[in-house]
Amino acid sequence: MHDDDLLAQATQWLAEDPDPDTRAELQALLDAGDHPELKARFTGTLQFGTAGLRGELGAGPMRMNRSVVIRAAAGLAAYLKAQGHEDGLVVIGYDARHKSADFARDTAAVMTGAGLRAALLPRPLPTPVLAFAIRYLGAVAGVEVTASHNPPRDNGYKVYLGDGSQIVPPADADIAARIDAVRTLHDVPRPENGWQTLDDTTLDAYLARTDAVLAPGSPRTARTVHTAMHGVGTDVLLAAFARAGFPEPALVAEQADPDPDFPTVAFPNPEEPGAMDLAFAKARETDPDLIIANDPDADRCAVAVKSGADWRMLRGDEVGALLAAHLVARGAHGTFAESIVSSSLLGRIAAAAGLPHVETLTGFKWIARAEGLRYGYEEALGYCVDPDGVRDKDGITAALLVTELASALKERGRTLLDLLDDLAVEHGLHATDQLSVRVEDLSVIADAMHRLREQPPRSLADLPVTHAEDLTKGTETLPPTDGLRYTLDGARVIVRPSGTEPKLKCYLEVVVPVEDHASLPTAHAKATDLLTALKRDLSRAAGI
Repeated sequence: MHDDDLLAQATQWLAEDPDPDTRAELQALLDAGDHPELKARFTGTLQFGTAGLRGELGAGPMRMNRSVVIRAAAGLAAYLKAQGHEDGLVVIGYDARHKSADFARDTAAVMTGAGLRAALLPRPLPTPVLAFAIRYLGAVAGVEVTASHNPPRDNGYKVYLGDGSQIVPPADADIAARIDAVRTLHDVPRPENGWQTLDDTTLDAYLARTDAVLAPGSPRTARTVHTAMHGVGTDVLLAAFARAGFPEPALVAEQADPDPDFPTVAFPNPEEPGAMDLAFAKARETDPDLIIANDPDADRCAVAVKSGADWRMLRGDEVGALLAAHLVARGAHGTFAESIVSSSLLGRIAAAAGLPHVETLTGFKWIARAEGLRYGYEEALGYCVDPDGVRDKDGITAALLVTELASALKERGRTLLDLLDDLAVEHGLHATDQLSVRVEDLSVIADAMHRLREQPPRSLADLPVTHAEDLTKGTETLPPTDGLRYTLDGARVIVRPSGTEPKLKCYLEVVVPVEDHASLPTAHAKATDLLTALKRDLSRAAGI
């Protein structure tokens, strides 16, 4: 882009920008003649895809700001009206990140100006409350303003349709086209009022629904430590636990209240190194039965348990298997679904119980659409345990269910780790790990994917690759996606770019047969060695 064009575009954006904060920011860049920074913000636009929008806060079309959100809302409104929802209800939720409340109000104003009805949740609340509210209120769509577990500088915009699940193609492309058709913000009516701000009735209905995930009369004795990771989960989780009759969780006080700066963590994601340190410290003080962690919008649930003298995080695949085994033991019926990057152990558990099992593309927008869904999970700490109530991952109800399981095991003098051992003996030890590379330059990811496609590995960890699939071509059961899948003798590897972060993610699984409980230590050691070798060899093959 020529400098004159760049300055003209930035000046036009400045004239329309409704936010004094980003106006001042952009004016300062123009005054300083900071062309590299202006180019970074004005070369292209944030792309609206199946994750909606997500990006760094700031001025310009390549950042998250009120101008971008107003355009996105106008595109969504035009799409809904074209679908015949001229006066349909759109319900809007938001987290406690910087600008979330502003983005939510702007969305309500745009929907109202377009002739739709809009309803705002009463305050920052967990994403699953919004997903519940869509179906509970009979809305035609829902919007959640959140960047989930991204860094503090980010925010995002997640769109659901009337079935309560996130958008998938072709709706995303249709909405994106209508966003692109917005020529100027002056064409978007934004009244000062006319939408509804909901009271707590919808939240109360959600909390009443959380009881449905527990078995009547089940043990409720497990003691927990909880961290909300500076997000919005504390009050709703405490209310759900109180309703259920569990002991009140001991809170990680430093992380219990919403704080958009996330001061105690580098990344507000329980999976990131150091994020759980304060929770572990609290557990050493209080000696609970388990630790529960939610991410900032509380749609994910992490679990940590006492292992030897200290505490360790369970992997998402381990929690996924534990919840599945618990539901099977309770006599659950219906389809068990998971993403292709999650452990194949779920399929073994479902098969042994005579239940349908489905693999989908990554993301709950796909898992939630499994026919006859009873339970769905993905390895990134997402669990759907009550699809009739929330057709998305829900960190609150998942926390209730895993605490019920821990209580039932505690009554028998057993732990979650004991049940994992039982599953390994019955189905083989399914050990998973991830090689995740965060990049500043997205071309690093593109280069790695190109290299793997041009020179696919013939073996990894001395295991022959028996089948290599380029998922961009789709399969008999999966639509196309940017990913590679390698099946090995006793292992599986999937490589894909992250859909929400600048990361290349490689998902590794090894399956080691286990004869009996006595042979578990040997199986674990073998699995650890294999995963280490897979990481090493895959890094070399991808050039990362």
